[in-house]
This record gives sequence, C-alpha cells and structure tokens, in this order.
Amino acid sequence: MLVGPGFEPSEAILPFLREDCRVLVIGAGGLGCELLKDLALLAFGNIEVIDMDTIDVSNLNRQFLFRMKDVGKPKAVVAAERIQERIEGVKVVPHFGRIEDKSPEFYKGFHIIVLGLDSVEARSWINETVCGFLEYDDDGQLDLSTIKPLVDGGTEGFKGHARVILPGITPCFACTMWLFPPQVKFPLCTLAETPRTPVHCIEYAHLIQWPKENEIVEFDVDNVEHLQWCHKNAVKRAEQFGIGGVTFSLVQGVVKNIIPAIASTNAIVAAACATEVLKTVTMCCAGMDNYMMYMGAEGIYTHTVKYEKDAECPVCSSGISLTISESKTLAELIDVVSAHASVKGNISAPSISCGSMNLYMHGPLEEATRPNLQRKVKDLIMTNKATLAINDKKLPRTLRLNLTIA
Repeated sequence: MLVGPGFEPSEAILPFLREDCRVLVIGAGGLGCELLKDLALLAFGNIEVIDMDTIDVSNLNRQFLFRMKDVGKPKAVVAAERIQERIEGVKVVPHFGRIEDKSPEFYKGFHIIVLGLDSVEARSWINETVCGFLEYDDDGQLDLSTIKPLVDGGTEGFKGHARVILPGITPCFACTMWLFPPQVKFPLCTLAETPRTPVHCIEYAHLIQWPKENEIVEFDVDNVEHLQWCHKNAVKRAEQFGIGGVTFSLVQGVVKNIIPAIASTNAIVAAACATEVLKTVTMCCAGMDNYMMYMGAEGIYTHTVKYEKDAECPVCSSGISLTISESKTLAELIDVVSAHASVKGNISAPSISCGSMNLYMHGPLEEATRPNLQRKVKDLIMTNKATLAINDKKLPRTLRLNLTIA
C-alpha cells in the first residue's frame, strides 16, 4: 500500500496541520534551521523549538536563518522570528535553554518530536524521556496511546541519517546504540609529552590540565566559561610546541566531538525528516522503516535499513524475561539480573518489588527488607510467574522483570 494504515483523504487534514497539530523541534543549528523551514512550508502551523546555544560567527555559513547582527543572540529565538517573518500563518514558539530543564509534561504536550541534535547524549536523554511515557499492561501489551513518535536526523560532513522511532514498536536509540562510532581517544603520553596537532593541545587542556587545576568542578562542555578556559590554555600549550591552529571553534568541536557540518547535507537530511513527520502525523503515505543512510562524499547514495527492536531493551521494552530455579534466593536473583546482558553495568544498588509488596528496598526500608535477601524468591512471591519492578539510580527508568520459576 502507498498510504499508511487508516488514512482517509479529508478536507480536515489541512486545518489539523495548521491549527491543532503541535510539533517540537529540538535543536536550532544547521539541521534545525532546515527542519523549521521545511515543516513550516509543509503547513505545520504550531511549532516550538528548543536550543541552549547562542549564535556564533562560525554558524553563519550554513545556518541560513541567522545574520551577522544576530551573533550572540539565542538561536531558538532568532530562528523562530525569521520563520514567522517569512512564512505567513505559522506560529513558532522558542525556548532558550537545556532540554533537561523541561518537565516530562512539556514533552507529552506534542504530537511528534523532531531532533536536529549533534550529541549522542542529548539524543539518549530525550529517547529515555519519551520511552518513559510507555505503559504496558500485566501481560506486557503496549498501550498505543502512550507512544510519542520521534523523527531524528543527524549529519557528519557529507554523511547523514534520518530515522523514525515509534517507542515500543520500532528500535529506540538504546536498541541501536552500536550505530554510533566510538569517540577517538588519544594516548595520554602523547598528550602530555609529544603533542603534534592542535587537537592534542586541546585534549591536554581538557583531559589533563582541567582536572589538576579544578579538582572539584567537572568540565561542562556546554559552559562557555569552561570552553574559554580550555581555549586559553590550549593556545598556551600549542605555543610551547610551535603548533598553530587552535581556535575557539575547534575547541568546541573537539570537546563536544562535533564534526563540521555541510549545508547541502543538512538540507537533504532535513527534507527526509520533515517528509517523515508529515507521513507519521497524517498517514498519507507509508512511513520509513526505519533508518535511512545518506552518503554524499562520492556522488549521492541512500540506503534504507529495517533495524530490529531489542526485545529486552531496558529503555523501551516491556522488560526482560528470566527463568530461575525454585532454590534461588532473592540475593541470587539480584545477582542474575545485574549480570544480564541488557542491563550489565547499570545496576549497582537495586530496589525490587512485586506489585505493592516491597521485596528489597534501599534507603529507609533497607533494614526492614534485608532479611528477604536470604529467602527463596518463590516463598516471597507465592507464585511461579510474576512481574517484578526493579529501580536503580543508574537505570533510565523502572525495569520490568518477567520472572518464571521452574
């Protein structure tokens, strides 16, 4: 079928897009500017945009909504003003700040969220937030009304991707974290003794000098004062070894692991994302399933891949399934869960409950529930099958454990 499930042509679709549908764009940089323009031209009338950055001169070559007079102003505010000036009937509400500062209720208020981010950490955070909205019944069946669709775009030079995430149905970021390449690491001996490039000098200031001189304060890659400190000290180090080319823009790129963006790549990826937003909201056409890669370094090549959802993803799934013997104690069960491949390294001090019954809890109830650790799990839950809830400060949300005692 060319159209999506349940689509019926109707005159009501355009008024819905113009008046009722609420879209959030996260990021107002190179990709975000293109997304805002495309979505507004596709008749979306209620758009909000959030970004924590201000405009820098280096942005002007590709972030086309900004001008020299805008340098120093919040990207979200200026981008919203420019879109409203150029496209009649569109309302764009800006939010200047961090995505983490908004409550879950803020994100629940949108029909769809579009990502134009340059950070894996920020993607992971919003992914965990919307997956936290998912609700499952006792049989592990997903409540479809709790799904908040995400459309994500990303670019790295002449490469890019667009993907559609329907939390609980398609793979989320945590399911496919292996898609993101590991960050390049430099030997500390090179940074400390024989720096040869501007990047070595920047990483020396960032990874070695900052911890020595600022033991209490952790380096914040989004803090302008921290970046300026890193730039100043990287320049000093570069001068000692006769190395040039340490600029503030390069410092930002190195410590935030940003690869320079290409305007044409942003335009292509944003167009693909905006099209998927329209398709997802209206079902006017079958949507992407579920990841599109764009490679433009040598000609133009795209490839769409259907990645599979991790059935035991700790972020978006209904939980992990385990079968244990009747002889296992609660302490042994916690050890088994802690070693499970999907959560290994993310459980250090878990609390575990079954319905309203607290089996073992950290904090004020720890002393009262401690004896349960040596009791058999079957004696505690009095059944061979149960769904347990596990909480740990390292977990993104409560982990469901579908337990069978054989």
